[in-house]
Amino acid sequence: MKFVPLVEEYRAGVLENVHYGAVSVVNEKGNILYQAGDPHHMTYLRSAAKPFQALPGLKRRIDQIYGLTSREAALFTASHRGESYHIEALESMFGKMGIDEDSLCCCSTYPLNEEAKAERLRANEPTRRIFHNCSGKHAGLLGLSKHMGWDESTYYDTNHPAQREIIETMAYIAGVSKESIPQGIDGCGLPIFALELHRIAWSFLKLACPDLIADPETSRAAAHAAKLMNEHPDMIADRKFVCSALLKDDNLAAKGGAKGVYGIGLRKERLGISMKVSDGSEQVRPCLIASILERIGYSNQETIDRLYEVVPNIIVNDGGTVVGERRAVFEWQV
Repeated sequence: MKFVPLVEEYRAGVLENVHYGAVSVVNEKGNILYQAGDPHHMTYLRSAAKPFQALPGLKRRIDQIYGLTSREAALFTASHRGESYHIEALESMFGKMGIDEDSLCCCSTYPLNEEAKAERLRANEPTRRIFHNCSGKHAGLLGLSKHMGWDESTYYDTNHPAQREIIETMAYIAGVSKESIPQGIDGCGLPIFALELHRIAWSFLKLACPDLIADPETSRAAAHAAKLMNEHPDMIADRKFVCSALLKDDNLAAKGGAKGVYGIGLRKERLGISMKVSDGSEQVRPCLIASILERIGYSNQETIDRLYEVVPNIIVNDGGTVVGERRAVFEWQV
């Protein structure tokens, strides 16, 4: 069976919901050490791909060429939530790179975070492309295209040099042929690709431990991407989100995507973790990731506690009364 129960939710002791999925943990050789469900399940990385999509630009050092701060460059890898500090950094970055937000292929929208959205609505501001959570990634690809003299108007096309280099880089890091990688279109309009879960885990381990990447320039770019994410965790999501909670731990490289996919690399332990929640739920991520870390004996309890603070295992109703709980229920399979 590809998927197994990962998290159960109870209300007054009665099982109300079950979230199925799969988990894979690999070592530095790419060998599967632990699994729950099928580690060979193929899934799209969605926004979990952003650190890898940023590598062609970081290999060319476009952040230095355009004079970006590290805080601004971190947005190349981000799924920002549209807080004011995100937008200020994006506007500064766009100015330095000499690009216009109307050139972004992602749609005009309001920020993902409800309060940030409410602030824009109260100010009677229209939707903007820069508010889109993927706008930093798009800006990086536009900046790369401008620097390389590539067509900026088609940077989102599968046959564009930037997109071809992204898929080649991802195939190289994951240890597969680019022809074997299924491609689709992500919510923001860019090409996106799928890998088996254990390959996602191995890729995140290499992001955390770039010495495992033989090519010097790719290794340097991966180290730089991961460093930016750890130095500016609140830029990658916001101050109350799983990605930022994990990236505050400088032992971890981590990024999630839509529809329940997540990847984590552990530097000291030299392990890679990936997970897929089959119903796409993001609410159970803290419970699941914290439980995975506990079960592999992760030593930083502060990181685990921080995850439980993002979404506690207790379930409360609209008035704040505790009415139930969620529990991680998966078992490692041989």
